[in-house]
Amino acid sequence: MISNNSELRIKNNRIRRIRQLRRNIIMCLLTFMLVICFSVIFFSFKTKAQGNQEEILYKYYKSIMVSEGDSLWKYAQMYGDNQYYDSYEDYMQEVMNMNFLKDETITIGQYLVIPYYSNEFI
Repeated sequence: MISNNSELRIKNNRIRRIRQLRRNIIMCLLTFMLVICFSVIFFSFKTKAQGNQEEILYKYYKSIMVSEGDSLWKYAQMYGDNQYYDSYEDYMQEVMNMNFLKDETITIGQYLVIPYYSNEFI
């Protein structure tokens, strides 16, 4: 009888350990699958966010000599990128501030520093 009780207890313990081991394996597999799913979802959002990038433009400055017929308005039309300036007047105001001009009057032979944007990184 003692032997039977002992054997029965050992058998029941073995069955319980096997069930617990199966449960642990299933939990590990489910956890691993959840981590993989969340990783795929997370990285797919990140990739989409990077795919819609616009062209990067860099701001540069150059010195130009005013020629006959030139005006700040003409330079604003040539170099004033509407992506960075609300209007040509904003661009002209920046040029005037950079060159310490009190008004829009410029003279032939005068040098001006003007900003411009380019996609080339120098």
